[in-house]
Amino acid sequence: MNGQQKRLIQLTVNGEVQTLPVESHWTLSSVLRNGCGQTGTKEACDEGACGACTVLINGVAVPACMVLAVEQEGKDIETIEGLSVNGKLHPIQEAWLEEYGAQCGFCSPGMIMTTKYLLSKNPNPTDDEIKEALGGNLCICSNYEHIINAVRSAAKKISKEQTHV
Repeated sequence: MNGQQKRLIQLTVNGEVQTLPVESHWTLSSVLRNGCGQTGTKEACDEGACGACTVLINGVAVPACMVLAVEQEGKDIETIEGLSVNGKLHPIQEAWLEEYGAQCGFCSPGMIMTTKYLLSKNPNPTDDEIKEALGGNLCICSNYEHIINAVRSAAKKISKEQTHV
């Protein structure tokens, strides 16, 4: 322990209110992984350059390594673990599997969360809009063609779901 004073904060993580002890310098990514068990939020570059730790904070895609956990007090955090409901994959996750969007899979959680944000504000993006939206997410396997196909497929799935509701 480095002598830092821990402070209790409340976050809503995937719909569940959690009260967590945090130090002032802890990032949201480390608190999600180590305090909440949300290990789908990957830690890689720790400087916001790769997108592996992307989560939704109040509905907006944010690299969790770039924000302090204490600054997220009272906010709604959604991680990759929060997408599936009762064992049923989210349409974006289904599309990722069907279109081979994951090779090693390390980038997938961040890519999928960024895709969820993109499709929430632009349900029918062009390929250029997809590329721009995913520009902050790196895939070390260079699987971009399949990832773009997965985003396109997810957009169609979500649109189809919404028209059948």
